[in-house]
Amino acid sequence: MAFLKHIWNRWQNLLHDEKLKHKIYVIIFESDTPMGKLFDVALIGFIVLSILVVVAESIKSWDAVIGPYLRVSEYVFTFFFTLEYVLRLYCSPKPRKYAFSFFGIVDLLATLPLYIGWLFGTARYLLVIRTFRLIRVFRIFKLFNYLNEGNFLLRSLVFSSRKIIVFFLFVLILVTSIGTLMYMIEGERPGTSFNNIPNSIYWAIVTMTTVGYGDITPETPLGRFLSAIVMLLGYTIIAVPTGIVSASMIQEHRRRVALKCPHCGKDGHEDGAAYCKYCGGKLVN
Repeated sequence: MAFLKHIWNRWQNLLHDEKLKHKIYVIIFESDTPMGKLFDVALIGFIVLSILVVVAESIKSWDAVIGPYLRVSEYVFTFFFTLEYVLRLYCSPKPRKYAFSFFGIVDLLATLPLYIGWLFGTARYLLVIRTFRLIRVFRIFKLFNYLNEGNFLLRSLVFSSRKIIVFFLFVLILVTSIGTLMYMIEGERPGTSFNNIPNSIYWAIVTMTTVGYGDITPETPLGRFLSAIVMLLGYTIIAVPTGIVSASMIQEHRRRVALKCPHCGKDGHEDGAAYCKYCGGKLVN
């Protein structure tokens, strides 16, 4: 009992060791220190290698040659990403906020496939486990956490998300209307592919996005005229979301440039930053 109590006390002290938490936080979440840079480089290397392992495992002819090595490497990657996820939860000032954030969910998904395979290891679950193992591809999103440009683009997409959703709803209404109109024009022809509204909407989506598979084509002059209008309309619509995101990126860039450090004069600070990431001076928001 005394031994277990000693272990319990050591565990409680470890959980509440704020000094240790701060040291780990600086290494994991900060990249301005030598240890932080080393950790980021190692993590990026592990992410890239784990993605290459997923790609290699999908090549069936390689399984007999390097299959065992790939499985061993997956154990190593899973251990590393699990340790990283646990340490992030441990040292984060707000563990719950991190756990439910985008990168927190991605970090969790990076560790799940192997554990799911252990829990459902019976033969009848084998196909399901293979599907779950593809979750490892989500590790590639972890790279965004170490690229300033990636964070910049992601933030711009978040800022313009409402406009993009409204634009998407507008396009959805438009292709539904055009598909219905094409069904009214072509639907009465014998042997036509526009034999129902869903097929016609599919044609409208493929045509408006300028993909043009050619599996469904109108035959009547009026149908071809409408098809030409939809093609030209597609080129004008494609530019809209690009403009929305570009405007958000310009606005975000101007905001970052405007937030200059009064001590060293450098800009490019993150949203909500209180101190300069170059000299450590207090920022004036």
